[in-house]
Amino acid sequence: MTEPTPGITEAAGVDRLRAGLKRRHARESRFRTYGLLAIAISIGFLLLLLGRIIEQGHTAFYAHTVTVPVYLDPARIDRAYPAGTNFEKLVAEQVLVRFGVEDDAAETQATAMRRLFSSELKYRIAERLQRQPGLIGETLPIAAPMSDEADLYFRGQITRATPSIQRRLSDQQLDWLDRMNAEGAVSAHFNMALFTNGDSTEPELAGVAGAVVGSALMLLVTALIAIPLGVGAAVYLEEFSPRNRLTDLIEVNINNLAAVPSIVYGLLGLSLFINWMHLPRSSPLVGGLVLALMALPTIIIATRSSLKAVPPSIREAALAMGASRTQTVFQHTLPLAMPGVMTGSIISMAHALGETAPLLLIGMVSFVPGIPTGIDQPTGALPSLIYIWENASERAFHERTAAAILVLLAFMIVMNAAAIVLRRRFERRW
Repeated sequence: MTEPTPGITEAAGVDRLRAGLKRRHARESRFRTYGLLAIAISIGFLLLLLGRIIEQGHTAFYAHTVTVPVYLDPARIDRAYPAGTNFEKLVAEQVLVRFGVEDDAAETQATAMRRLFSSELKYRIAERLQRQPGLIGETLPIAAPMSDEADLYFRGQITRATPSIQRRLSDQQLDWLDRMNAEGAVSAHFNMALFTNGDSTEPELAGVAGAVVGSALMLLVTALIAIPLGVGAAVYLEEFSPRNRLTDLIEVNINNLAAVPSIVYGLLGLSLFINWMHLPRSSPLVGGLVLALMALPTIIIATRSSLKAVPPSIREAALAMGASRTQTVFQHTLPLAMPGVMTGSIISMAHALGETAPLLLIGMVSFVPGIPTGIDQPTGALPSLIYIWENASERAFHERTAAAILVLLAFMIVMNAAAIVLRRRFERRW
């Protein structure tokens, strides 16, 4: 029988045990506190980032128009070609007359008044007269879209206290805007042009439609190439390939490729697809090919992990029933691994959607005003459009940058939510 240690009583041993437990519990409590604090800080930074983006970009989702009565003077309108009429000057002169400006001064101030209206005004009136030429000679209420600077004034982002060097509107122009607002002629409405227009050099006319279509076409090309190749490669490496040095080398390189910076894939796409294969620059085809190369390692790794998660008993049971190895893989193993495969594929597509560096190197940073209709036409993408707008000199483009970021985040949230739903819907626990 072990003799008790001299000088240590039973009560002292219990006290030491309790003190040790107390220290362990205190360390555990501190660790939990540090973990909760780290989570709280992360959530705080995330909310701060989202709050700043929403604060800066929410104003881009509405625009202002001013409704003014305009006499469509037959002497100044070409009935055969209404679009050739200077409707901006026509509206500006009539507004000045309503404000009591003398005829001799109206000619000199018409230019300043015209700058308060968007160039979209002339196209709206011309389209209306082309549909209804009988309106020429009548006085109609025209909802004139405001220019970017006038719109910023009504949103409160430009005030009279703003130094004149930081705004393009003079004090007289601000007086005109205040008078229009006081008369109740100014109204705000949802900015549908943000979602229906392509890019433009005028901020009030710029929209994300071209970039959204370009990103969708790129993701289509990426999915059609990366998913079949990635899943096929993963199935072969996991289920059919022999275990030797060559396959080990391939697996190591696939894992390394997943960590390669995206700009390297952009350089590869520039030299391979554009300089060597002479594919159309700035097209969704080239962008999709580059993003497919970047997404392949992620899809392969995710698919292999899903295949490994299938219990070996499934394979053994299928083989015992007389199924071939190919039948076992494609009729039993792969269907059971499909939730993980779909999740990895969707997440890789969402990651590719937000990439910017490869797109800049293949020329998708160029100004493209239209909306593409094919994968071989020059276009932009949401990440590159955000880059272009953020570097624009006009103040109004900055709020549209934040709005485009919100649109991009919405797409990524939807894709990640779809991955979570699919995984929970089809996932099986073994």
